[in-house]
Amino acid sequence: MSLSSLHLPHGVLPLPTFLPDATLGAVRAVDSHDLAQCGIQGLVMNTFHLMQHPGSSTVQALGGLHQMSGWPRPIVTDSGGFQAYSLIRQNAKNGALTKDGILFRPEGAARKFKLTPEKCVQLQMSYGSDVIMCLDDCTHVDDSLVEQELSVQRTIAWARRCKAEFERLVEGKSLTKSNERPLLFGVIQGGGSRALRQECAEALLALGFDGYGYGGWPLDGDNNLVVDMLAYVRSLVPDGYALHALGIGHPAHVATCTALGFTMFDSALPTRDARRGRLYSTPLDLSLSTRNILAGSASWFSFLYIDDKKYIKSNEPLMESCDCLTCRTYSRGYLRHLFKSSDAVFMRLATIHNLRFMARLMEALGRA
Repeated sequence: MSLSSLHLPHGVLPLPTFLPDATLGAVRAVDSHDLAQCGIQGLVMNTFHLMQHPGSSTVQALGGLHQMSGWPRPIVTDSGGFQAYSLIRQNAKNGALTKDGILFRPEGAARKFKLTPEKCVQLQMSYGSDVIMCLDDCTHVDDSLVEQELSVQRTIAWARRCKAEFERLVEGKSLTKSNERPLLFGVIQGGGSRALRQECAEALLALGFDGYGYGGWPLDGDNNLVVDMLAYVRSLVPDGYALHALGIGHPAHVATCTALGFTMFDSALPTRDARRGRLYSTPLDLSLSTRNILAGSASWFSFLYIDDKKYIKSNEPLMESCDCLTCRTYSRGYLRHLFKSSDAVFMRLATIHNLRFMARLMEALGRA
């Protein structure tokens, strides 16, 4: 039976859920009050970026991520492994991956940073995270089988070290009750190889984690969702565990993965789309039944490009059935005017709409 929620130190996180990316402790263009009004239940923040800006000691001095950001609800922190890997892949001079962890120097940084499995868990614990991601060795979709095999070996070894450090810290802090301690998720790697995905999943399940993430780029070379591999990984993880589809945020992809059994999603896509004038719409009333969304109907979702000239004098809201602040108050014509004027108010109002759309979508998918 699938989980309906996660009970975390900073509240209950209903499942399925979409977690906007608050990379540096904030979702661009909106504040914590806006997020709460949109119905957002949790955020994802990034260890790789936070350890650099504002820096881990500053995060702790400001009371941890929740107090620093004014966000009282659950926060998931990713390990930073993907970002460090991407930096190194762009230029080998930026650092190296070893069996001990990741050594990297971000552009313009005065010193190198070392991210070991133990350090990764220590940082996330010190931030006050509700869900901690193990450090994993991410690969590119086009990497060779040899590189994928090495990635799986490292991911398993690092997960073992992450869990040992996590248990040491939990015991040291005397977090005896389940809702007092954060959850620890392992990340399943293996690229496009079913054998490697199975090897990684079975090893992580044997180690025992609170939940699991689908690691690696979820799109193929043509930017299509790798549905078969996502479904296969879901089949490897028992239904009693939360499964996080890391980096998936396109509404249609979220609906597809929810139908497969994934329960957690995060991406910067909805907020980035909003700032660039690509707004989300559906002819459906998301407060009603949405079984045709889960069935994969192609007509349920569309983009509204606010830059289109046909909206110059439009008095319609972005979406008739949407209850967000933007749709209740402002017209398409006014929003287009703000967009063409490069007014910062547009970014806030557009972001509110796309995030409310995602929150209502998750509520609907949870009912379906």
